[in-house]
Amino acid sequence: MTRHADTGVKRRSTPCEREQVKNAKGTPYLMDKLLFIDDEEGIRRSVVRALKNEPYETYTAENGDLGIAFVKKNLFKMATVISDYKMPGLNGLETLSVIGSMNPEITRIILTGYTTMEAAIQATNDGIDGFLTKPFDNVELRAKIRTINVRKRLKQFVSEQVYKKIEKAQGALKPSFHEVSILFSDIRGFTRMSQHVPPDKLASFLNNDYFAPLGEIVYKSNGVVDKHIGDSIMVVFGAPVAHDDHAIQAVKTAMAMQRKAMEIDKKLHEKNGLRLKIGIGVSTGKVFSGILGSLRIKEYTSVGMPVNIAARLQGIANGGEILIGHKTFQKLSDKIDVEALPPVTVKGIDEPIIVYKVKP
Repeated sequence: MTRHADTGVKRRSTPCEREQVKNAKGTPYLMDKLLFIDDEEGIRRSVVRALKNEPYETYTAENGDLGIAFVKKNLFKMATVISDYKMPGLNGLETLSVIGSMNPEITRIILTGYTTMEAAIQATNDGIDGFLTKPFDNVELRAKIRTINVRKRLKQFVSEQVYKKIEKAQGALKPSFHEVSILFSDIRGFTRMSQHVPPDKLASFLNNDYFAPLGEIVYKSNGVVDKHIGDSIMVVFGAPVAHDDHAIQAVKTAMAMQRKAMEIDKKLHEKNGLRLKIGIGVSTGKVFSGILGSLRIKEYTSVGMPVNIAARLQGIANGGEILIGHKTFQKLSDKIDVEALPPVTVKGIDEPIIVYKVKP
């Protein structure tokens, strides 16, 4: 059987799936869920039959409104949503656009028998991950869904800005030397917490209460998450997409991150005793940006003294503090209130550095 979003009838899982949802201790894992939206019952049944041996929990809905409602109830359990283009009420692009705004990690695929150029352009602009065409062959359908999902997951290894730049022009990511602002964030007391918290609980804390909510703030501020290093986040403002106000954006983002961290910290403390107190360092200056790495593993990243200074400032910041370097301060133009601190000597930098603390 299949589970219909509007009826709640669940399909029976295969032995393969039952094996996949258990680890060595028998703890259930979150299954991948696939939702298929189409107003024609015959096509819904065909897709369910085509995917019956795939490692998905497959669900169906007969229109966009029901599909959106189902996704809302399973927002962080959904892996893929496929929607027919032409349906009564919301069409497929409108439906998938709403779903994408709810959770951009969901793979969104449009199904249509007559893709027009206008529809294709709109789908691309809305960030739709792929197209399927009717009529479909079952083998081809399964292969295309796998391919689109893999491409979607690969995009998560680089920022959206970097991915779009790769798509737009050959050589767009060639090495360059330019001015940026670097932000480093780190959790205070994380090593001590990790000694008393089970690994699975710690991983959930990092992903759901730290990386995800603070990463969204960075994304909306035109910053690029360069990497996660343990419990640290490195963010670049001004590369690969250049903008003149990178220093102001970096500091404003740091302030927003601190406000969000304090909000989450209060809820965590009341709930399970975990704490989210972060220190942030921001530095501005010339860096080298480009693709670095070995033959098998590469990344687009920035290196240079501003990266080192931002990391050192983050290291001496107390929980709730934002420390910035002198070049960042010079770029603020009195738009953000700061307090000058005595120069500090940090590891790896010969001369004492001038430090300012951003006032809340």
